[in-house]
Amino acid sequence: MDGHWVFAYGSLMWDPGFAPAEVTLASVQGYVRRFCLKSVVYRGTVEAPGLVLGLDAEAAGACRGLALRVAEAEWPQVLADLRARELTTYAYAERVLPLLLDDGRRVEAVAYVIDRAHEQYVGGLDLEAQARIIARSSGGRGPNADYLFNTARHLTEMGVEDGDIAALVGLVQGLNAAGREL
Repeated sequence: MDGHWVFAYGSLMWDPGFAPAEVTLASVQGYVRRFCLKSVVYRGTVEAPGLVLGLDAEAAGACRGLALRVAEAEWPQVLADLRARELTTYAYAERVLPLLLDDGRRVEAVAYVIDRAHEQYVGGLDLEAQARIIARSSGGRGPNADYLFNTARHLTEMGVEDGDIAALVGLVQGLNAAGREL
């Protein structure tokens, strides 16, 4: 099979920055999708960090997302662009992880996994704390809430249920509505 694979679990699902040769639903074991990374560039600032998703190690966990196949000829440029985007502060570690595609194929994919030792890692925040950060933050790529809403919409379109993401959408919408009423 021509090409390399990338695992998308957050914004890469709806804004990969390249045209994949193939897109398919996939799962990775031992990780979960979690709002656990303080964003100081794209969805927040150093003074007022936002919160974005990380692929966080959890032994009994599993994460559904998209496997994006990149044509061999495009791989060097796509990988360079992904590294420039995903490794801006080195809060993620680039890993090659085994994926199970929905059609039964098994592939190895580049994935960006949160580094729990990094100063931007904020695991353990409850949903209300996450929602407060997401509702008020904005960075170089726009409002943090847009990142959440885009991710939620794409998960729904893919048929992937994520209870925490759905709960966060409701909480952030409520906070935004309350803020407009003040």
